Amino acid sequence: MASPSLRGYILLSVAAAVFTLGLKSVAYLLTGSVGLLSDALESCINLLAAVTAYFCLWYASRPVDATHTYGHEKIEYLSSGLEGVLIFMAGVGIIIAAVPRFYHPVPLSDIGLGASIALVATLANLVVGRLLIRAGRKHHSIVLESDGQHLMSDVWTSVGVVASLGMIWLTGWQMLDPIVAILVAINVGWTGLHLIVRSFNGLMDHAIDADELRKFREAVQAELPAGMMFHALRTRQAGARRFADFHLLVPGKMSVSDAHDVAERIEKVLRDLFPVLESTIHIEPIEAAESYDDNPLRDIEPSGFPSKEQQSADR
Repeated sequence: MASPSLRGYILLSVAAAVFTLGLKSVAYLLTGSVGLLSDALESCINLLAAVTAYFCLWYASRPVDATHTYGHEKIEYLSSGLEGVLIFMAGVGIIIAAVPRFYHPVPLSDIGLGASIALVATLANLVVGRLLIRAGRKHHSIVLESDGQHLMSDVWTSVGVVASLGMIWLTGWQMLDPIVAILVAINVGWTGLHLIVRSFNGLMDHAIDADELRKFREAVQAELPAGMMFHALRTRQAGARRFADFHLLVPGKMSVSDAHDVAERIEKVLRDLFPVLESTIHIEPIEAAESYDDNPLRDIEPSGFPSKEQQSADR
């Protein structure tokens, strides 16, 4: 569940977007640089994306209800996906604005002042972007991390634009302005595509990453007494939360109370390892054929788990 403190980070992003949009607009009006125009365009999208992210974090913080019994965190992937689309569109918009300058170069003016103003905006985005990425990774919030990545793509845009202005000032070669704008647009578009793919994976109930999955399996295995095993492990992510379910196979003569105690110990270890994890353990008798036949993942279990042939032989 997203906390109000996370929404505070997004308000900081909104403030940064307004501040940098104003500075970049002034820099463009002073210089006439298509690079600075594209930079200002990306700040417009930063503002829209930050407002959208704030709404999504507010919605994700709502408690579970009768129609959303797993919570509302998946809206974070919608926000991240929208932000990815907006970033990609910014890249396309930069190219559209830059291409005509190849055929109709426009002399730039007040380059030094415009570049200085753009640098101030760049520093502001750099500080806020790194802060959002750090907070997003700490709190497992894809919204904060995506917004931070968006601001960092803006930083690279600005660095490229300011560098091109410096080269134009030194060489007088006006063609650098649209060339650098297009190169930056390609980088911006790639960032957008990365966020779109990541959001798609989240909406499709993508499993937790391989390193976390390995730690999960090792933690469960370490808690299993002799004569027990587990299989059919499924995991997914929803914003900052992790969900997991698996089958715990125990001796058929074990009491319900004893089997429950083992499951409780496993869940405690998993909660310590993954504080935002919700796990569901289904207990089955290890001797029963049905305990293996109802495993939908038996053909893709990792090495170390009984194969279908081994399971049949054991029975």
